[in-house]
Parts: sequence; C-alpha cells; structure tokens
Amino acid sequence: MIELFDVFLLMLFAAACAWLWRGHGIRERALLLAKQHCAKLDIELLDGAVALRRLAWQRDARGHRRLARLYDFEFTVTGEQRLRGQISMFGQRLSSIELQPHPVLTPQPAPVATQGQSQVVQLEHWRNKTN
Repeated sequence: MIELFDVFLLMLFAAACAWLWRGHGIRERALLLAKQHCAKLDIELLDGAVALRRLAWQRDARGHRRLARLYDFEFTVTGEQRLRGQISMFGQRLSSIELQPHPVLTPQPAPVATQGQSQVVQLEHWRNKTN
C-alpha cells in the first residue's frame, strides 16, 4: 500500500528534478548572453562555458530582493591572460554582467594603398628585368 509519506517523497523528488532541469535551461541562456556580450565588446569568451558559482539574494531594478543565480566565466582580450566575468540571472532574465578590469584595445585602421604610393610589381616587368 502506498502511504502519504511515500507520495510526499515522490513529489519532493519530482520537484527537485524539475528545478534542476529549469536550472540547466537558465545556464544555457546565461551562456548565450555572455557570448553576445563578449562579441559586442570584441573580447573572446574562453572555454565556451559558464559555471554556477552560487545562489544569492539580490535586489532587482525595483529594489525587491529576489533569488539570483550567479555564474562565472573567463574571457581574454589579448589572448595572453585569463580574466574573470560574472553574470547574474533572475530566472531567464538578465540581472547584470560584470567583467574584471581589462585593457581596451582600439582597432587600428587598415592601411589603404593609394595609386601614387603603390609598390606593386607587375610580374611581366619583373621577368623582363631579371632576364
């Protein structure tokens, strides 16, 4: 015979499985948002992953305290050093993304050759000079 306590344990197990399944979906969303943020800043997300650091109570934009998932990730600007970033999520919604202080590389304009300064050697002229 099934007792009430057995039903309670089964419901508790089902709730824990559902919470873990939802947490996996939130982690995937956090990874997508971290990739987009890194692409926007022209930095590289390392390892292509975010890791759950902890659950914490944080204030949202309205000042209400809510349970947030805090994920850590690593990124690089120059390719030489690994820097840390943190993303916090309220369910599927982004709360904030924080990056460790890092150098900002300014893109250098590509050199443009003008007609007067061109140093292109035509293959036929080079062959005639060498023969």
